[in-house]
Amino acid sequence: MRHVPVFRWLLAIGLALTAYSAALYAGVPDLPELEQVDLTVLEEKPDGTCEVAYANPFAFDDEREGPYRCDPRRSSSLKAPEYDSTTGFGWESGWVVAEGPDRGELFSMEAYDEEYDQQIERSDTMVMAGLPLVALGVVGGNVRSLRRARGVRPRLLRRATRLKDAAELVAEDHRRAVEAVRTAWTPLHRELVDGELGRVPVDRLRVAVEQRLHARELERGGIRTVQDVLDAGAWTLAHFLGMERDMAEQTVTAARRTAEEVSRDVAVRFDASRPEPRTTALLAALRVLVDAGPDAHRTARVGGELAAQLKPLLVIAEPATGVREMLRTSPREHDHAIAATYDLRLILAEAERAGLAERFGQTSVDLLRGPDATSDAGELATWADFEARPARYYETLAAAVEEETPDGKATPPMAAPRHPRRTRANGSRRHG
Repeated sequence: MRHVPVFRWLLAIGLALTAYSAALYAGVPDLPELEQVDLTVLEEKPDGTCEVAYANPFAFDDEREGPYRCDPRRSSSLKAPEYDSTTGFGWESGWVVAEGPDRGELFSMEAYDEEYDQQIERSDTMVMAGLPLVALGVVGGNVRSLRRARGVRPRLLRRATRLKDAAELVAEDHRRAVEAVRTAWTPLHRELVDGELGRVPVDRLRVAVEQRLHARELERGGIRTVQDVLDAGAWTLAHFLGMERDMAEQTVTAARRTAEEVSRDVAVRFDASRPEPRTTALLAALRVLVDAGPDAHRTARVGGELAAQLKPLLVIAEPATGVREMLRTSPREHDHAIAATYDLRLILAEAERAGLAERFGQTSVDLLRGPDATSDAGELATWADFEARPARYYETLAAAVEEETPDGKATPPMAAPRHPRRTRANGSRRHG
């Protein structure tokens, strides 16, 4: 529901009426400079309407006549015929304009007073209507603003943002450490798998393709191992070796299943008596996770889940960072922001009890540490550490390569050797 600024409209209308009242008051005509003269009342009605004659005091020999409003309540001795029985005229005192283009013209004070009173009355009416609206708009708007400003929690949001950043950082640091292990492990593992598949004869695929596979025909075409089948592909088998299309596809599918089985069974092993750069790099990457300890994975997982939980709440609660932001929100957004700050408070309280911020920071520091595998001393230290706790290295390697990749697909598990201390050199194989 969209916010309707009722009190702002009331305040605007009230201010407009008050401004109009001031304009009316300022528009009242000023009283001009006047000169008092004697008026000869030529004709007079009971309501005071007169026809008078007077001498223009600003011009020589200028006699004028005109209508005038006499005072009907003046003494009867000033009225005709008592004032002058000979002529039947009366007397009145009046005013003429003393400056400007109307100089010498009669000025009716009564008419001026009537216009003045009407203008002032309209001005008073406008201001009496506008002031209550202004008061209502100011008071009501402030009350609404105070209510809408409720829930401003900038300090709470800053704490939640720092916790979210720490949670994202530890998850990212762990992901980079695991990715470094996977990057170093993949070519070694791939080499072992390829070597093993190169020793598996093609007739092993007979059961997979329902005994219809003619192994000798494939061998005559140069396809002797499962690796040769994978390298050739279904198109080559069908077009150059004369296999039926569906048979070629089934053969390749069976070869891929065999490759998956071999991949799960083949293990990368380490031999301290014959170190080489690739296995040393893998051990160095593993040592970061080994030194960080088994809690690093759990802490990183908690960090990722917590960051995913805090992100939408921080977006919803963003107006609570300041009063101005809260005043700009609609009532619905305001209520959602308050609810989000309440949820953030609960999450922060639980995180504080569990000491998550400290755990995240310490784990990030641990994951950033690592030996210098490029120096001789670093290589020796890495291999020495491996010989001191080989089982821990193999467990960490298995956990790292079995973790889900960013696209959600799990890497085929790697089988750890049963006797780590007796394993052979840098890339031996094992298959069942």
